[in-house]
Amino acid sequence: MSGKGKMMRGSASLAVVFCTAALAAAGAGYKVVSTYKVGGDGGWDYLTADAAARRLYISRATHVIVLDLDSGKTVGDIADTPGVHGIALAPELERGFISNGREGTVSIFDMKTLATTSKVKVGDDPDAILYDPATKRVFTFNGRSQDSTAIDAVKGTVLGTIKLDGKPEFAASDGKGEIFVNIEDKSELTAIDPNQLLVKNKWPLAPCESPSGLSMDRKNRRLFVGCDNKMMAVVDADTGKVLATPAIGDGVDATAFDEETGLAFASCGEGVLTVVRELTPDKFSVAENVPTQQGARTLALDSKTHNVFVVTAQFGPAPAATADNPHPRRSILPDSFVVLVVAK
Repeated sequence: MSGKGKMMRGSASLAVVFCTAALAAAGAGYKVVSTYKVGGDGGWDYLTADAAARRLYISRATHVIVLDLDSGKTVGDIADTPGVHGIALAPELERGFISNGREGTVSIFDMKTLATTSKVKVGDDPDAILYDPATKRVFTFNGRSQDSTAIDAVKGTVLGTIKLDGKPEFAASDGKGEIFVNIEDKSELTAIDPNQLLVKNKWPLAPCESPSGLSMDRKNRRLFVGCDNKMMAVVDADTGKVLATPAIGDGVDATAFDEETGLAFASCGEGVLTVVRELTPDKFSVAENVPTQQGARTLALDSKTHNVFVVTAQFGPAPAATADNPHPRRSILPDSFVVLVVAK
């Protein structure tokens, strides 16, 4: 074989090595690296990471636990949040906002002291909550009244209500004057004008069913929707077109997108964190399914370290089904609540 042939063969082998290495790097390589034992009683819902202040806010039924992101140590507790679902932060205003589902209120708190400064009455069963930096407004998405309440984040006063097409779930802001929210019972995505408090568009999400988690790649204007039928719908935020439906785990409740790494995450209650890589703005592939723990269905992304935090607990047997409660939830074992840190 000529020297040229050997060189070509060597180059080809080298190309295979480099290609294999690149593919290995593309497999994100996440794993559970730490467990914060929190304990306590009660269920949970959303959690929110403050990457700058190094805090993790966790909803716990009647209060919000605040942990140090890096050590897992408790740094505070926000009481009197009955039926708490979510926590939204407005760092430039040094204020945080908590949706209290059972009370139909939003608690406004000081991000430095964690002291509650006031409560605002909103719609019926406020669930997801979002701060929109473009308008300096907070939006609650109210499950039972099927609407969204807009709050002036500076004044702490209600500005109005936006009627929605069904039961709202997670929401996302593009930071430029548009908000998106999943309508769970209609399998729709709704685009809202947060200035005019109007619905701009309603898009079907088929084949996605019962959408819950929602996050956004603001640069490429792509939305990542967690769907109950084990897929992530990737949606064009301008047209509403479903561009891709990569497979995810079962029981998703939250998604997140990391602007720096181009990775989207879906936390799934079956006990996996699905990692989806954005290859191009129109091409997406599953990088890996990271084993977590059963029940770890909500997440928070630390944009500084790129770590993902999920929460769960150990479960006991489900109580007997009744006519009023045909699908009872399994009991949570006392003091078994944990935060799992998922990292490279």
